[in-house]
Amino acid sequence: MKKIGIIYGSTTGNTENIAKSIAEKLSSEEVHSIEVSQLKQEDLEAFPNLILGTSTWGVGDLQDDWEGALDVLKKSDLTGKKIALFGLGDSDSYPATFVDGMGTLYETIQNKGCSVIGSFSVDGYRFDGSKAVKDNAFVGLALDEDGESNLTESRISKWISDILPQFQ
Repeated sequence: MKKIGIIYGSTTGNTENIAKSIAEKLSSEEVHSIEVSQLKQEDLEAFPNLILGTSTWGVGDLQDDWEGALDVLKKSDLTGKKIALFGLGDSDSYPATFVDGMGTLYETIQNKGCSVIGSFSVDGYRFDGSKAVKDNAFVGLALDEDGESNLTESRISKWISDILPQFQ
């Protein structure tokens, strides 16, 4: 059984709902969800597989609870871990900074000895820019609950089918 920690920050409940949906779809695995405001360094280090989720606020800002947790993330030993990311944004209201919060998480972990898995094609998305895009793909699952909620379930299912075989 694969031990997976889902760590998320949610202000309005959308990111929490997505984290719950992901956990339900991973029900055959050993999954533990942690709200990021409760995050401790030992939580990060206890899981070989992590899923980190955030929303983006305003013009590219990371969700508030993640702001304090970035120091925990920076101090943690992530060597050898597999980490998948998901991010929520509003591509209609903020098309130039769509899911930038996920990009911030990626920038924080990219050189910490972990493998970031679960990139997701930008095809089918409407946005102008995002720091979560590398090599014409999102660094994780990008969701828009404000303008494209009808695509959420199919995007989650596809993403999980891509990441699950990569988890140990």
